[in-house]
Amino acid sequence: MRTIRLNGEEHRLDAPDDMPLLWAIRDILGFTGTKFGCGMGLCGACTMHMDGQPIRSCVTPISAAEGREITTIEAISKDSVGEKVQQAWVKVGVPQCGYCQCGQVMSATALLSHNSSPKDSEIDEAMSGNICRCGTYSRIRKAIHTASAELKGGA
Repeated sequence: MRTIRLNGEEHRLDAPDDMPLLWAIRDILGFTGTKFGCGMGLCGACTMHMDGQPIRSCVTPISAAEGREITTIEAISKDSVGEKVQQAWVKVGVPQCGYCQCGQVMSATALLSHNSSPKDSEIDEAMSGNICRCGTYSRIRKAIHTASAELKGGA
């Protein structure tokens, strides 16, 4: 039995040390907002935050989560930056099919939490591990700039 801190609450679960965090959170705890994409940490669909940093939960073992704060898309709106990112996503109309968007939002929130005024090149770098099969990259970049402006009290 192990305890993890997920979205601000303690959860006890019985899982092997090497079980991917994604599956522990989706299958055992029932938080299904985070999506499975490639299973190799390459597409970004499974992005969560561990102590505020984006991680690929499909390749992160549950043992790495002990003593850390894990945040999923279900709780990102409780973060002021995450809330602005989600509002910008809607305002700009980013999603098309929507499958990758949870991971995109998580990565964008982590970026803006550490860099409130990113240049296009910094956005591209921070988002490079998140694949959008629909090709909404220009809308994603626009939404990040929109959230940045909102965080500064503009737009």
